[in-house]
Amino acid sequence: MIELRNIDKYYGSYHALRNVNLKINEGEFFSLLGPSGSGKTTLLRIIGGLEYADSGELLLDDQPLTDVPPEKRPTNMVFQSYAIFPHMSVEQNMAYGLLKQRLSKAEKAAIVSETLDKVGLSGLGKRGASELSGGQRQRVALARALILKPRILLLDEPLSALDKNLREEMQSELRSLQRDVGITFILVTHDQEEALSMSDRVAILLEGRVAQLGTPEEMYRRPVSRRVAEFFGTMNILSCRVLGTEGGLAQVEVAGLGRFKLPNANGTTVCAGIRPEQLSILEDDTPTQSREAAGEITGASFRGGLTHYELKLNGIDRLLKLSMRNTTDRRIRQTGETVRVGWTNESAYLMQEDQPFIPKEKT
Repeated sequence: MIELRNIDKYYGSYHALRNVNLKINEGEFFSLLGPSGSGKTTLLRIIGGLEYADSGELLLDDQPLTDVPPEKRPTNMVFQSYAIFPHMSVEQNMAYGLLKQRLSKAEKAAIVSETLDKVGLSGLGKRGASELSGGQRQRVALARALILKPRILLLDEPLSALDKNLREEMQSELRSLQRDVGITFILVTHDQEEALSMSDRVAILLEGRVAQLGTPEEMYRRPVSRRVAEFFGTMNILSCRVLGTEGGLAQVEVAGLGRFKLPNANGTTVCAGIRPEQLSILEDDTPTQSREAAGEITGASFRGGLTHYELKLNGIDRLLKLSMRNTTDRRIRQTGETVRVGWTNESAYLMQEDQPFIPKEKT
């Protein structure tokens, strides 16, 4: 549906977007994920027509969109600040976008009522915007954007101002709303869990470049580089030595963990990664495993359903992070305990070490 080809954007001499290429499918919940300054909001604004690229093409259904002004694009945006009018009621805020449409008062009222119901605000139409909670204000902003029935809804970190519990609730509601209306949602976020839980696909932007594109599961389970792995969740990074390759697999010696056969990362400089949940503390009565080592717990953080540990493992010069689910029959370990740590061949990932980026001059 949407295609970005070789998009570059500069602010003065600052190279904000660097040869960005993306395709976004119709009806997809697509997330642009990255740290502050990675270019994700700039890219969203280029799609919406609020910014223009210095070079490259923007296509909608294979037709050029680059020179189409924002008011003529089939897009609408929900801003981080919500940008609702404080002097208007909920109904007035929502109906504002319908002013230029030749609709009767009854038709407008019906559309507003239907949209209120869709976003869970039935009965609150007469309430003033200043009387709303943060979650209700977010719903009004969504409703005002959806009431014009755009093909593409652009969301610029719309949940960032909400507290943790409300944020998680709204993540679920927003995903359900997208499935209900069936249009393309493009979300900008710096929150990895938000991208994991809501998206069909995710593009990670680092320094204005698409570092990796794929489903949340692909991104989490098979990060292509060290920086992607470290940004997308927690990862233990270990030095390794490639002994040889055969049939797409690399024979790798990983510091402290021994030998693995892993999918080849196709890079000259590689490292190994292992997620905290891929390491296990073995119970005392567990038979000896082919892949285990002794370690000492240096820190333990109880988080309800999980306990996060830091431990020193023999043969590794840095602390490892390990997460264990708290079941009724599993004892929570304490700092200073010596434990047996186990893993499997499938626990580790082989990734490229990121190469420094040399920006090109603006032409």
